[in-house]
Amino acid sequence: MYAFVDRPVESLCNGGRFLLWAMRGWVHAAERGRCPPQVLHRGFAAVDAASALPDFHVAMALLAGDAAETLLLAPLPCLQISEDEAILLGLWRDFSLENAANAHATLALLAEGESVGPIARAMGAAVHRLVAAGFDMPALAAGTMTHQESSK
Repeated sequence: MYAFVDRPVESLCNGGRFLLWAMRGWVHAAERGRCPPQVLHRGFAAVDAASALPDFHVAMALLAGDAAETLLLAPLPCLQISEDEAILLGLWRDFSLENAANAHATLALLAEGESVGPIARAMGAAVHRLVAAGFDMPALAAGTMTHQESSK
């Protein structure tokens, strides 16, 4: 989490920026009463990751519905990563590292007990499909910065 909180969005690798856009977009659509998968489909399809969308949607829906506290995500154009976004990015990172124990421990703090397993399965499957689509999830795991940020 601390690798991401209050960092500029541009410091994320492409996979991290995509996940942040997708999470914010999902929340934005849901808040407006629109179907998040329908709203996000074009973006997922554009990067050959449409197969990850159903699992991503399940994870987000369960997190939104069964969270112990409401997770607050920034608006789409926000240039900084919020605290709750950093927590979620840390979860995606844990799944990309196949660090299930750490991910389950974090999810147990965020969601109702019965939801932890289904959320974990959905997040793990989404990560697997994003990797299959060509996303460099290990770059997110390593906290890889963009060339601009890392050269400072």
